[in-house]
This record gives sequence, structure tokens and C-alpha cells, in this order.
Amino acid sequence: MISQRLHRRLLVSSTLALTCAVSLPGGTAHAVSPAAAAAGHPHHTGRGAVVSATLVAQWDADRVRAHLAQAHIKAYQVRHGVRAHRLVYRTIDITGRPTTASQLVVVPANGVRDLRVVSWLHGTTVFRGDVASMNERSTDRAAALLFAGAGNAVSAPDYLGLGEGPGFHPYGHPEGTVSAAVDALRATRTFVRQDGRDLERRVLISGFSQGGPATMMLGRALHRGADRYFRPGALAPVGGPFDLSGFEAAAADDRVFRSSLYLAYFATAWQRMYGLYDTPSEVFRAPYDTVVETLFDGHHRSSEVAAALPATSRELFTPEFLDRVRHPTGELRQQLRALDTTCDWRPDVPVRIFHSPDDADVAFTNARHCSGQLTANGVEHEVVRVPGDHNGSVRSALPQVVGVFGRAPH
Repeated sequence: MISQRLHRRLLVSSTLALTCAVSLPGGTAHAVSPAAAAAGHPHHTGRGAVVSATLVAQWDADRVRAHLAQAHIKAYQVRHGVRAHRLVYRTIDITGRPTTASQLVVVPANGVRDLRVVSWLHGTTVFRGDVASMNERSTDRAAALLFAGAGNAVSAPDYLGLGEGPGFHPYGHPEGTVSAAVDALRATRTFVRQDGRDLERRVLISGFSQGGPATMMLGRALHRGADRYFRPGALAPVGGPFDLSGFEAAAADDRVFRSSLYLAYFATAWQRMYGLYDTPSEVFRAPYDTVVETLFDGHHRSSEVAAALPATSRELFTPEFLDRVRHPTGELRQQLRALDTTCDWRPDVPVRIFHSPDDADVAFTNARHCSGQLTANGVEHEVVRVPGDHNGSVRSALPQVVGVFGRAPH
């Protein structure tokens, strides 16, 4: 039987740095006072305060275009060089306790004082070093460079527990996703104001896969006043699992590419957050019950995890757990519902849902699910079909997202 202790929350401890830092050319981080680092920000010692900033790239437009070409992303919209920093900033964990998180911040070298800002929200990431702020070759780094090269400031949060953030990643936790992204925007504004620049209030929000529902959650939070300054400006999710209950049920039936990996990540993360089971053997078959939780500690690459797991969910999980996923009840159903309804509100900004009909990871029915909720709320929107498999779809969609954002009202 699956434990009914889903109401528990894991208390994640964290240590706050006592100084902030700004980077000098060459990428060295130097300590300064918190007040100086957060000049002009109303919460300079709290959420969104900059702890450190490290230069990770300073490229001209030609180099940005070359990098995007290597990533198989069209780069015709790149007009500017960029500067990219890894920022560590103050935020809260899923229990509301102070912690830190990291993000990639990229600004265009265009001399514009008031910058439009894009919040880019990444997809499922198992290894903490694969996020945009850490991995130069990641698609998320390329996405941020594209948006910045087109003239936007970019905040690309690593989320909690990834990048340089302490603890584990609370995969699929709505409040934790939103708080990390909102505080990342605050930290980005603090950082660019040190150079005499500022961010426009309206945030252009996009994200891929896990970042699709995150896009809609962040947009809804800003729409409802989660921050005193920022408001949504446009929403453009790509390949998002908007019907998480259906997605996990499909993974239980092995109708999702890499189903065992997705479902194992879900099970171990939700165990840490909610107390999903009493012992691993309730969920995982032997001999995997002794190793799965360790594999998802954030320090194993996805290739390592995939190699250590069987190809199918039926080989990895017990029949009882798979049945529980197919037919969730109680608090498990309630927690899943929060991620089934991320599109169930009324945005008053442009909305474009990008998805590939050939996506074998996240079925196109997820785009229809989101579209149906928006339609029920009277929201004008568009579902845009893009080519490619799951990972290919984001490379196809990104230049179109840049176009949508360029037409969004200021």
C-alpha cells in the first residue's frame, strides 16, 4: 500500500551568505556590502537580493550567432552582443524558509536603458550541472543567448536545488517553482540597475517541457500581484505537460518515451516533498529499490540515471504503485490537480502554446488540455504546431517565440 502521509513537507535547511558579490571582467567574484549590491531594490536584504555574480560569457553578436547555429537554432534575430552572469540570489524553499538559488542573467550590449525582460523556464533536469547558468552547451543557455541577442534582458532561473542552489530539486512543486522565478526576476532587476539600466514591468514568459506549466504558473502569480513591480506581458509555453495526471498515467503504461526515468524522478521527488511511501520497496522492484533514490540526488547525469534503470515502468515499479499512479486518490490526486490546472485562469496578455504533434515525451494532447482550459475562461490564444521530437520542438519554436515577444505590447 502507498502511504497516506502526503501532507508532510520536507524541511530543507540552507545557509545564507553574509556578503554579496559582483563580478569583474574575467569572471572573478568580489564581495561587496549587501546594501551596495542591491542598491535601488526595496528588499535588498531579503528575497531577490544578489548574493554573488560571476561572468560566464561576454560575446559579440557574431559569436552568439555561431553558438546558436551549433545548437541548431536559427539566429537571424540576433543583433547584439551579450554579457551573461551566473547569479546566486536569496529566495525561500518549499517550507518558506530562507535559502539561495542560482540563475543565468543575460543582457544585450545595446545601450538601451529600459530593457524588456524575458523569464525563460527550463525543462526536466536531473543533473544540477546541466542548467543554463552552469552548462554552456545546454539548450537553455542557447535560448537565453537568443533572447538577449534579440535585445531583451533574460532571467533564466535554475529552480531550487539545481545549479548552485542547496538541497534537492522539488520537481513539480508549484509554490517553489513560482517563488524561485519571481525572486530571480527581482535579482535580475537589482543586478541591471547597478549599470544604470532597468527592466520594464511586463515580463515575457516562456519555458519548455516542465517550464511550460511553470510559464503559466508564473504568469498567473504575477497577474495576481505576487510582485509589486512585475506583471505578465506575454506567455509562450513550449511542449508542456499541462495534464500531469494524464502524463504520469501514460508513463505508468509505458506510453511515454523514457517513461521509467520520468516516473522515477516524480516518485523520488514527491517522496521528499510529501512522503509518498514508507519504504522504497513499496514503489520500486528489487534490486532497484536500493539505488533509485541515490540516482536522483542531483549529482548523477541523466545518461548515468538512464543507464542504471530499466527501459520500462513495468520493470521498475511495483504493480500497486503503477495502479496508484493510474488512479490517484486522496492527497496525491489533490497535489496532481494543482499541476493539471495551470492554464485554468484568464490571462489578459497574448498567449501562444507551442507543441509538436510528433512529441513522444509529452503528447500533443497536453496542448489541447491547456487550450481547452483557456477557451473555457474566454481567453483568446493560439496553439502553434512546430516540427520535431520533444527536444527538437523547442529549437523550432524559439525563433517564433522571439517574434511573438517582439509584437507584445510594452
